[in-house]
Amino acid sequence: MQGGRPAGDHHILGGRQAGERHIIGGRTSDRDVFEYALLRIVPRVERGERINAGVLLYCRAKAYVGARTHLDEARLLALDPRADVAGVRAALAAVERVCAGGSAAGQAAGDDAGRRFRWLAAPRSTIVQPGPVHTGLTLDPAAETERLLDLLVR
Repeated sequence: MQGGRPAGDHHILGGRQAGERHIIGGRTSDRDVFEYALLRIVPRVERGERINAGVLLYCRAKAYVGARTHLDEARLLALDPRADVAGVRAALAAVERVCAGGSAAGQAAGDDAGRRFRWLAAPRSTIVQPGPVHTGLTLDPAAETERLLDLLVR
């Protein structure tokens, strides 16, 4: 037992074990704070069943907002055999385009990274829904997005 937890039971926050210090000698480490939300597919809202299909990540210090998605069609169809797979893929691709900014982001093209993240992370009752926003620390927001996708979605 370590601190009331079985040995080997580690809690992770933003890729670090809970309890590790992020402030050294009165200054912060070289890691930047980030926020993220899972993108969930809820094919039948009335049933509340969902699968994770992506990660949306924002790092203010780097002016970064990004999304990585991965749709497991078999899992989606197990929840709803009549699910519109092409429509779900299109919605996930639209999230990635909004994150990328520029003309592909449509009306969000002129918005800064934070505004695009807040709009995408806002609760909604659609097939593609963001989960709650969580925080962590990272050296590389793009690599963190990929790491979270592997950890929480794939």
